[in-house]
This record gives sequence, structure tokens and C-alpha cells, in this order.
Amino acid sequence: MPTQALPGFRDFYPEQLALRAYIFSTWRRVASRYGFEEFDGPPLESLELFTAKSGEEIMAQLYAFEDKGGRRVALRPEMTPTLARMVAARATALKKPVRWFAISQLFRYERQQRGRLREHFQFNCDVLGEPGPVGDAEIIALALDAVRAFGLTAHDVQARVSDRRVLEVLLQGGGVPADQLAVAYQAVDKLERAGPDKIRGMLDDQGMTGSAIETVLRTASLSGWEAVEDALSSVPGGQTAGAPLRQAVDALQAMGLGTYVDVDLSIVRGLDYYTGIVFELFDVGRRFRAICGGGRYDDLLNSVGGNDLPALGFGMGDVVLSEILKDRGLVPDVPAAVDVFLTGATEGDLPHMLHLAHELRERGCRVEYSFRMTGLGKQLGLAHARGAKYAIVIGPDDRARGEVMLKRLADGTQQPVPIDGVADALVALVPSPAALSASVAAPGS
Repeated sequence: MPTQALPGFRDFYPEQLALRAYIFSTWRRVASRYGFEEFDGPPLESLELFTAKSGEEIMAQLYAFEDKGGRRVALRPEMTPTLARMVAARATALKKPVRWFAISQLFRYERQQRGRLREHFQFNCDVLGEPGPVGDAEIIALALDAVRAFGLTAHDVQARVSDRRVLEVLLQGGGVPADQLAVAYQAVDKLERAGPDKIRGMLDDQGMTGSAIETVLRTASLSGWEAVEDALSSVPGGQTAGAPLRQAVDALQAMGLGTYVDVDLSIVRGLDYYTGIVFELFDVGRRFRAICGGGRYDDLLNSVGGNDLPALGFGMGDVVLSEILKDRGLVPDVPAAVDVFLTGATEGDLPHMLHLAHELRERGCRVEYSFRMTGLGKQLGLAHARGAKYAIVIGPDDRARGEVMLKRLADGTQQPVPIDGVADALVALVPSPAALSASVAAPGS
């Protein structure tokens, strides 16, 4: 019987699950500050939901098959089509703008590398029913605050922001035909990884002229709003196309997030359904893959369910984020699983231990005890191994005096405590569940 998970999949032992839970709780806390509501959908969807709008890259990575009912289905590789389907089912009843988020497990059969597996959990946040650039700024701000909550700063993370409408007007103004825009977007998306020589060859194979190819490369190299604005001034419709991007960047400046934002036209996003502003979050040193990516997809809900609602959102995976937190030393210590460990000297002490254990648990303490009355030293050794701060020693002589012995494991000091007052004493000593959760919050949260 195999002892390893399938390639690209993960086992979550307690320490790994603690980090995952910390990431999830931080995401939820930030989303709630922005007024977002949590939703979820099924991990298995109709294959047709993804074949229509997700693009060739996603199609090649699907876990797709025919189920026992003869339906063609796929494990979800992304969350946006599911969101679009769910909103389409209730579009008229939903109060606009809709602010929803999900933390969902996604599946893609792709080549494994650092920061990329075949399954991951993703934090998705979407705003539906808002066409304006302030909405774009809001979703980028949420993504930035989601990483800032872990203690990451502008020295660690940058948002690279672009706009497909800007790319379109610059590409067409430079001689790229409308029917080759999709190919040009794919080239821009791959340029940083493949390099200009390979991209020239790819575009040449697609029948693009030499001057159009140079337009693609030149446009993709534009960085900084001033350079983009200058390029837009030389093409028809440039100022109109660039206005939403400028307004979104200005809004982020007004929020105090300007130092986190770079205008960078090499960002285009690989999925076919994006229609406007797009962005990705990267670590400043570029040692890792993108932490997060998203943008505006105004036509997707109409294509899925016939509801003409503007929409925008992002997805942030747990794999790259976990790597960066480890790299920056921002993974919090995992709290001990136990507050107090009960020990007994004799078999006759067990009923009293069980009674006290249940009483303490009902008062909110995290309690463990030895199932068998082994030697007291072994029981205390297990208490240390569990990370308990306190131990209670129950013995016949102590019980006869109406006492138990409360032992502080860090320094070995101990004191007798009345049996009927031990629960109050421990509740005063150990942190509440809420305080325990707060104790693992990273700087900047």
C-alpha cells in the first residue's frame, strides 16, 4: 500500500494544517473587513462550464472524465466559472454590487515546480455589478491587504497592473490586426518566461508581420504610467482607453497603497475572459511565481447565464504564499494543542480525572490525560511532549485533603489548589480560544 500522496498533491500533517488554517483565517478576516460574503460551489462541474471561456492553457490541464451517468465533467481548475454559474441562477434577486469570496480547492494537471502543484487552495474575491475603475482599485486593494495582513510590505510585494483595453489600442495603433490580438495577448503573457527571440519566432509562425511583432514587443516593455501615457498619446483613442487605468491607480494612491503598485503592460493574464484592468502580485525579488492574479471580466456572466453584469476579481493561491511566508520568516509559531494535562497516581484517580477533564473542557480549556495510569514520570513526559503549560496531579492523599497539585511545566513549580476551585484557577491562567487565535496573528494584521 503506498505511503506517499499522488504527485502534485499534499498531505497536511498537524503542523502543515496549522499554517493552512492560519492562512485561511487571515484571508477571511481581511475579506470581512471589505464587506465580502463567503460562498462555495461543488468541486466537480460540467466540463462545458470550462471549455467555453477558460482558454487553451486551462483546457490542457483539466482533470476531466465521463461520470457513471454519461456526463462529461471536470474537477474545477478555477472558481470564476462556478461563480458566474451561481450568480446567473439568481442574478435578478441579488443586491448589486455583489461582494463574494471563496476559499476553494482547485485541480490542474500541470508540471510540478516550486510554487506550483496539481492541487491548491485559492482565495477568490469578486465584485459583480460594478463597472467603474474604483471597483478595480477596491479589488486590487483587497488583494494587497490580504498579503499585508501576513506582515508583507512594499519591500516584499508589488502589484503589477495593466489593462487589456490599453493593450488593444496600442497594439492596433501599432499595426497588429484585430484578428491577431488574441495571439498577441498570448505572446505578451509568455514573453517574460520565453524571452523575445522565442516570441518573435512564435508570432512569425502565426503569420504576423515583422512590424507588428515589434509593436507587440515594444508595447509589452512599457512600464510606469508616464511611459504608458506617452504611448497612448500617439494612437487614436488612446486617452479614452487609458482613463480607467489612470483612475484606478489614482484611487490606490488615495488609499495609501501607491508604493505597492507598478503599471506594467507585460501583464495580460492567460485566461481568455479578461476584458479590462488585469493585475498580478509578485514578490519584489521575483524568486517565486505570482502570488495572486486577477482582473475585470465583464462579458463572462453574460456568456454563462445571459446576465449582462460587469465583474472583476482575483485568485490567490496558498502554495506560493506559504513559500514566501517561510522565506520571510513570517510563519507564526504553532500554539500547543493542550493547555493542561491531567495525571493520576493510581487507578482510583481515573474517575476524578475524567470528571475534572470534562468540567475543564466545558469551561473552554484544552485538556488531555493519559488513558492508562502509567508512572507519573511517563505521564508528565507526555505532558511536556504535548506542549502543555500546566499539569494537574491527582493522587489519593491530595484528594483526601480536598486538593490537587497544580504544576507549571516550564519551571517545575507547583502548588496545591482546592479541588472545587481548580477549574476557576485554570480558566484564569490559560488563554481563551479567541486570545489563542489572536496570538498567532502576523505583524501588520
